[in-house]
Amino acid sequence: MKNPHVGNSEKRQIDKAVRRLLSDLKGVEPPLRLELVRDQLKLDLEYYSGKDPGLIREVVHSLKVAGKEMLSSKTLLGRMIDKLGLRSMLFWDQSRIFIDQDLHRIKHRWAEGHEIGHKLLFWHKQYLLGDSKNELSPTCHAIVEAEANYAAGQLLFLQDRFVEEARSVPMTLDSLKTLTQRFGNSNASTLWRLVEECAGTTPIVGIVSEHPHRLPPEFDYSAPCRYVIESPAFRAQYSKTSELRLFELLTSVCNGKSGGPLGTKEIELADNNGGRHEFVFESFCYRYKQSDGSAGFQVLTLGVH
Repeated sequence: MKNPHVGNSEKRQIDKAVRRLLSDLKGVEPPLRLELVRDQLKLDLEYYSGKDPGLIREVVHSLKVAGKEMLSSKTLLGRMIDKLGLRSMLFWDQSRIFIDQDLHRIKHRWAEGHEIGHKLLFWHKQYLLGDSKNELSPTCHAIVEAEANYAAGQLLFLQDRFVEEARSVPMTLDSLKTLTQRFGNSNASTLWRLVEECAGTTPIVGIVSEHPHRLPPEFDYSAPCRYVIESPAFRAQYSKTSELRLFELLTSVCNGKSGGPLGTKEIELADNNGGRHEFVFESFCYRYKQSDGSAGFQVLTLGVH
């Protein structure tokens, strides 16, 4: 899946909202403490489990107790979770964020930042957990989610603070690991931010994928990459490069090791006009324990012109 595009007008509004919030917090340093953000916005944070009907009932009950029946039953909430693949939710009028406790711990920070992003964008209120055909359309949902993700990135990476620090170091996965620790966010979200915001005019692509030599049985070969993140220059000049082609390239870069650096390779890539260009691709594998106890593999790949 390629990173969706957020319009320039929306970006300007989001940038302004995040800048105002960070200014109100007065001199924050990385990593940003999200409890300070919640206090500033008067938001509560709670957890639920999509696997536990009892906890879903508690969420519904708490919403009714709060004075407004946004959802009439646990069945409706369960349908919303299944339909949209929700792992976190914002109930606007109750000023409450719910995060699925079954979500991997490392993803909680991004999920919380994402819901705070929704809260900052006043035009999102009408879409959150709505039940009309328009509100639940895939196109509408993708736009709203992309805007909330952009807001989360601006917030969690302290806007220009991350950009300034990232542009002072080489565009490599080693630099990404340093920036991940510095700003306290996940490797994947740091890769996303690095490619989208720090590339300047350089064509750069980031890929988050399974290990190409350790694929799970349910692997979808028609959509092999979890995310393909394109810099503006890469999107403009290499839009004909498919996700399948990029997965082929990273497969040629990676060795079979179960973790750590998987390889670095110079690769020739054709632009939209047929011109040939050299890219340096490098891949790194992060191994983690899945909910069933088995090993999972997340591979980050960075390709730089």
